[in-house]
Amino acid sequence: MEIDVRFTSFAAVGDSFTEGMSDGLPDGSNRGWADLLAARLAARSPGFRYANLAVRGKLIGQIVTEQTRIAAAMGADLVTLVGGLNDVLRPKCDVEAVCARLEEAVVTLAPTCRQLVLMRSPARRGPVMERMRPRMEQLFDFIDELAVRHDALVVDLFSSEALGDSRMWADDRLHLNAEGHRRVAEAVWQALGHEPESDWNAPLPAHLPPGWLARRTADIRFAREHLVPWIGRRLANRSSGDGRPAKRPELLPYEG
Repeated sequence: MEIDVRFTSFAAVGDSFTEGMSDGLPDGSNRGWADLLAARLAARSPGFRYANLAVRGKLIGQIVTEQTRIAAAMGADLVTLVGGLNDVLRPKCDVEAVCARLEEAVVTLAPTCRQLVLMRSPARRGPVMERMRPRMEQLFDFIDELAVRHDALVVDLFSSEALGDSRMWADDRLHLNAEGHRRVAEAVWQALGHEPESDWNAPLPAHLPPGWLARRTADIRFAREHLVPWIGRRLANRSSGDGRPAKRPELLPYEG
């Protein structure tokens, strides 16, 4: 399929993945794949406009309620929608209900843009992912079906062995690091029909895994700094995104 690769505006919808968590900048803000993609698109289109409505911790129902209608009203040429994984990672999850809400978002967004992009999200390889694999694959299979029905693109990051490598993930084991975000931006760039600038799925160099003591030390630090606070928020029915505004709430000229 031949794709028109020139876009004049881009609206990103989603959760922490699209907000850019763990791709930190010196000023304490996060960059992420959507910002990187916007910068590359802006370089090809004078007056390019960009909005990023993503907020960390959002469930698919919140994304539908708080972001999709706003994004649809913007009328951006390009829209990306990534959501549902926060739901799937919870102990009790009705995947069919998640799929239904995701479909609401697609039905709202697809008619308002020239190109809608969906994703099979990346996952850090390990025992947690294996336990969640059936739910994730059910969600991703449905995303493939939605894309066919609504003429959307699907960027398959889930099947990437490189993006599943633990070296692509931050210490919290939930978010990609800077190199992971860079590769996602390249993957979307290529899916939109642009010439590759690098091999986003290139295998990482072989390395010796850390020893037992280093792994246990990392596990303890992860539990103390990330897992326990996450469990605390779940028990209190709170989210890391509560009260947090959208990253770029308006479709405005991109200035870097």
